[in-house]
Amino acid sequence: MIKKITLLFCVIFGCCLHAQEKTTSQIKNLIEDYKKDRRGPYSGINWFCENGSIREARDPCPDSIGGGIQHASFKRSAIDLRKSNHLFFGEILASLTLQEFLDASNNFSRLKQYQIGKYLASIDDGWVLRRAQYYRGAFQSEDEQEWGKDFFETLFIDDQFLHSNYFLARQALKDVPHNGDNNLAQDMRSESKLLAEDIPSFMDVRIKIHGQPDASDIALVESYLAKHNAKLSDKEKKDFSKLLQTMREYYAPINFAKLLNDVNLISEKNYTIQQLTTFLKTYNTEASPKTLVTEISKLLYEIRSGVNTFKNNKDRLKLLDISNELEHILLKEVQRWEVVTLEDNLEKINALVCASAGTGLIENWEYSAIETKLSESLSNNDLSIETLNSILSQARSIVEWSTSMVKATYQKDVDIYTTFEPKTYSFIDDRVRSSIALSLGETVSDLGAFVSKMSNINNQVMSIDNQTAIRGLNPGYAFGELVVVDGNPDNIEVSTDKIYIFEKPPHDLKPVAGIMTVSEGNLVSHVQLLARNLGIPNTVLSYENLKALKKYHGKKVFYAVSNKGNVVLKTESDMLANETALFSKKERSKNVIEVPIKDIRLDVSKVINMRDVNASDSGKLCGPKAANLGELKELFPDQVVEGLIIPFGLFRSHMNQTMPNEGMSYWTYLNSTFAEADKMRKNNSSEDKVEAFLLANLKKLHDAIIQMPLDADFKRDLYTSFKSTFGGKMGEVPVFLRSDTNMEDLKEFTGAGLNLTLFNIKDEDEIIKGIKRVWASAYTERSFKWRQKYLSNPENVFPSILIIPSVDVDYSGVMITKGINSGNDEDLTVAFSRGAGGAVDGQSAETRLITKTENYLLAPARQPNYIRLPNYGGTKQHYTSFESPILNEQNIADIRKIAERVRAKMTEHTASVNQAYDVEFGFKDNKLWLFQIRPFVENKKAKSSEYLQSITPKIDAEKMVSINTKL
Repeated sequence: MIKKITLLFCVIFGCCLHAQEKTTSQIKNLIEDYKKDRRGPYSGINWFCENGSIREARDPCPDSIGGGIQHASFKRSAIDLRKSNHLFFGEILASLTLQEFLDASNNFSRLKQYQIGKYLASIDDGWVLRRAQYYRGAFQSEDEQEWGKDFFETLFIDDQFLHSNYFLARQALKDVPHNGDNNLAQDMRSESKLLAEDIPSFMDVRIKIHGQPDASDIALVESYLAKHNAKLSDKEKKDFSKLLQTMREYYAPINFAKLLNDVNLISEKNYTIQQLTTFLKTYNTEASPKTLVTEISKLLYEIRSGVNTFKNNKDRLKLLDISNELEHILLKEVQRWEVVTLEDNLEKINALVCASAGTGLIENWEYSAIETKLSESLSNNDLSIETLNSILSQARSIVEWSTSMVKATYQKDVDIYTTFEPKTYSFIDDRVRSSIALSLGETVSDLGAFVSKMSNINNQVMSIDNQTAIRGLNPGYAFGELVVVDGNPDNIEVSTDKIYIFEKPPHDLKPVAGIMTVSEGNLVSHVQLLARNLGIPNTVLSYENLKALKKYHGKKVFYAVSNKGNVVLKTESDMLANETALFSKKERSKNVIEVPIKDIRLDVSKVINMRDVNASDSGKLCGPKAANLGELKELFPDQVVEGLIIPFGLFRSHMNQTMPNEGMSYWTYLNSTFAEADKMRKNNSSEDKVEAFLLANLKKLHDAIIQMPLDADFKRDLYTSFKSTFGGKMGEVPVFLRSDTNMEDLKEFTGAGLNLTLFNIKDEDEIIKGIKRVWASAYTERSFKWRQKYLSNPENVFPSILIIPSVDVDYSGVMITKGINSGNDEDLTVAFSRGAGGAVDGQSAETRLITKTENYLLAPARQPNYIRLPNYGGTKQHYTSFESPILNEQNIADIRKIAERVRAKMTEHTASVNQAYDVEFGFKDNKLWLFQIRPFVENKKAKSSEYLQSITPKIDAEKMVSINTKL
């Protein structure tokens, strides 16, 4: 059993109960101190006895009290860091309980940090244990092994843990000692990486080992060593010897006898064991790589499907260790599988997708959703170009789902560590490369090249390799400086005239000229809808593509995405005359939009019940959120909450007050700001200077509005209306405050997500402050920048506010009443995340194409955290796993019904024929609640551009291709 030792750190070391959080700089300094200290984060060696007592190193625990174990004690600084920042350096497993190490309440952060720490130690000479790794007695490997075995045997009793966290469980087995085990794949990459950093001429060999590993790499290293031996130091020769030993061990022939012996040690004899035994007795090292990979893939899936049927937790541990050993064999053999024909390629993809499910990179239900479609590709001798493109799209998606599983599991902790140890950032890449995802990505890339050739679709993205992983999402074109952001984008200050490549875009992205992302997030996030609306070219690419494009960072480039999704990215010097002409002042005119104000009602200065408005009041009394929700309340009374509206007139009357320190009203200040900006333009001031002036003045206005006093009559009216509408006084009912301006949902512009929504506010004072915060949000930099290029009268943007009671939904999201990718007006595109506010902020959401009779999984959710809305107000963060879909069959049936009614009713009330809608809604206990509806706006100019038409390939979708065609 795991030793339940509680170290009374506060008693022994006198730590304070609430240690102050350490800054990034302080943590960096601690790490450097630990690296230089021969004891690292440890203070000394002690005996830790079974009865909880602690003794000096020379005073062992007597048998009479149960004995004990010996290991290091931690420095006070390391203990304080645990308390203040929840960071655990130099972990000693034998000192912990299962619950401490598992850290379930923090989404298993401590376990994940242990894995990150082991990785950093492997690539950075021990990292914080640089000198302490030789500190005798700091920890005993046999104690760590015994603890790890007890840990997994105890953990694997829990059926739900294995079901919900299968990927994490298998990864932990690779890092937590328990079976005399090691992680040879990681060792091989780490050892070659360290050598390449010291010896630049070894870099080409290291890249091969890192990117396309196979057994021939041993000969490459041996050849390099023979050629450069005379120039190497003794240490370098020793390091090469260590690398070769690791590689030979990694690529050693399969030991079928040992594996069979391991299987025979499992006490339960069931179908899974029969399958394993049959495989190990039937095949040997003479079997073809194709046969071995195909059969091992099936076994990996069988083990995953059957592990919870084993009653004995020790058997479960043995079985999962066998699963990891089989994966190791597969990763070696897959490199030997030679693909000649299209059929070979499709068979390899099918096998590796099965292995992805078997190793936890995709969930069982996700595999079931796509397996039939993929396997059907092998049942025909000829496939159409349309079918091939569909298979390719599905296969690319599975690669993205697989890599997203790694990111969803580790990204949060990697981001934390990267702030003080940048080398951590490569941890996720290392995990992806040690998984089936690497080989699957290569095989899918080969299919992409073949399909592109057959379809006449070719990307022209500089001269980088593997361009078939690149696909356009939104059509459009742009010219500007290329900025490649490899890492956390949240602190990047973006510019409207630059083109950005993000690993993942920030959720509050300000307008840019063009976007490329490794992860597309979801099709209906606010960023995606704004990009689509404004004709901003948007592309998804692989992480390998991002790294290949780093060398063009800072260069001026031309970027275009066609209507069929092929992508052009070239340097300024390579632009053709027709491409240069797109950006001449004469050609590059913008669609300038005027906010309509001739019908606006600024005389209404009373709080309005949402039941008293409908769609015809949009832009007059209030914005479209409130007007359309009022319409929905009438049409669907049981599925829409009650609501209050603070109309435009109340904002405008408050703006008549005198603005502090300005000697004029808020309204006069706003208008004089824009008048002065126009004067500056007439005097030939640069647009950058004009924008800087506007933003500085609007920031001052924003801050002043937040401090603005509210009229006493308005407040009395608000209190009375609140109680009569929501059935409780202000301070008793939690509500949402949603900004709702008159510049949203114009025919040419959606404005989705630009202004502030305040979640689940209950406190009376916070609601009052929130009203002013929402009013002020119309003048933030992001809100202004997205609209200012498209509005001729930005001073006439008026915010209203929609107040609705909170619904603590189980999951929520967005529906577009058309197929965004399919282009079919009868289809539905739906994206959902768990908790409140789902999908709109670019979460990795469960995305589906729902037709009249079918529903297709476009992407599963990979968002590990979500928020719920507790009755006491505010938000509470929760964590989730991905073992089951978010939407159930009843939800999907209800979505079809509500979409049909929305189309019919909104067409009837607005007389807009064939208008698609963007609907925000959620489910609480399987009941559908509607929160917002707005027209879905696309940029038709981008779609109709002559240039984009010229680069759009003509595809013969019905052309048939034999599966025997050579790639």
